[in-house]
Amino acid sequence: MMLEPEAFGVLTFVPAPELATWLRSTFIDEGAPLQKEDHFHLRFAQIGVLWTSIENSRHGRRFVGQAERGDPAVMGKWAKARAELQVVQWFGDIPDFILTFDASYASSCADAQFCALVEHELSHCGVERDEFGAPKFKKSTGLPSFTLVGHDVEEFVGVVRRYGADATSVGALVDAANAAPTAAAAAISAACGSCRR
Repeated sequence: MMLEPEAFGVLTFVPAPELATWLRSTFIDEGAPLQKEDHFHLRFAQIGVLWTSIENSRHGRRFVGQAERGDPAVMGKWAKARAELQVVQWFGDIPDFILTFDASYASSCADAQFCALVEHELSHCGVERDEFGAPKFKKSTGLPSFTLVGHDVEEFVGVVRRYGADATSVGALVDAANAAPTAAAAAISAACGSCRR
């Protein structure tokens, strides 16, 4: 299933329907080995997945995955039409979300790192909430109203080191980091060890 960057030949994007199927059967579907209720709403989402051989970095940080909305609504008329045409050619329709993964990174990282990357990007794929925190649904379809979700925590290590977790927004993250992982290495290996190598 894993594509080697050299297989691309040129810098490009390649649709990855096999990876889309795998991430659904691993993280989203009922009874999936690494199923998480945080992703329940994604059972109703169309998710397009791409491999890329194009490195992406910003402010000295390398990005190896990205989640974005499938609808290029904020573009100008021609740019939007061009982008929609490309997306429809890749996926047959405009998906609710498009996930893109760096093929070079994916070919060299450990199973747990790849699962963490995929789940990180899935965690950006959320549902809109009303003022009471309840999920919003589209009146026309009854399906969830999807949106991108930011990170739970954004803070500098130096600030946390100086003032502590309780003085910043990272207390829950520190608690989670100090607890045992909820996905055992055996579950990760069974979910993706043989299909990625």
